Amino acid sequence: MTPRLLWRGMLAGVLAAVLAFLFARAFAEPQVDLAIAFEAAHEQVHAMPGMVHAPEPELVSRSVQKGLGLLTAVTLYGAAVGGIFALVFAYAYGRLTRLSPRGLALVLAAIAFVVVALVPALKYPPTPPAVGQHETVALRTQAFFLIIAFSVAAAVLASQLGRRLLARLGPLNAGVAAVGAYVVVIAVAQRLLPQINEVPADFPATVLWNFRIASVGMQAVLWTVIGLGFGALAKRVIQRG
Repeated sequence: MTPRLLWRGMLAGVLAAVLAFLFARAFAEPQVDLAIAFEAAHEQVHAMPGMVHAPEPELVSRSVQKGLGLLTAVTLYGAAVGGIFALVFAYAYGRLTRLSPRGLALVLAAIAFVVVALVPALKYPPTPPAVGQHETVALRTQAFFLIIAFSVAAAVLASQLGRRLLARLGPLNAGVAAVGAYVVVIAVAQRLLPQINEVPADFPATVLWNFRIASVGMQAVLWTVIGLGFGALAKRVIQRG
């Protein structure tokens, strides 16, 4: 059954990615264009008088970046996380809960959104590509993946703690203890990881806010569609046996 769930998870992930791409084109990419325009204007203002800076040649045009390039990247990401989601579902169904396939898929999708997207964004909010120093790209990338790793590990440990306390404390208290443990681990991780804030003081606050909301919204679309789509597909597989 797991192989059948796996490719259905990838299918749901690809569908979710296409819808997330359309959402990004409508809400996130316009903010990126505004950020790039701000960066260009900022460089012109701070250029030395009399000096003419030739524009750097684009390896990939902006139209390709926000079109085929974005669609390809999001689709590959969607297929990957959809496959992982299906494997987690296959392990959890019938072992960790008695929820229906659709119910379990929605719960797992909501948890994935919080753990993988929302909590890391609280420490390192997304910023437009035009914002940030080129010298710190590696540091920012490493720190972002570290907070995701901490969040996933904390969620796994919290889940195990909740299962061990279930018989002793009951579902409600065990759930509260698990969530509390997760919050404590994340709070410690956020204190240990470096603070990174490279947004210029004069960067338009509205552009930054809209981009961050759109980025989180894109993740919400992705995980909502995965939860709904995979839940419907998994229900058919399980009913057929």
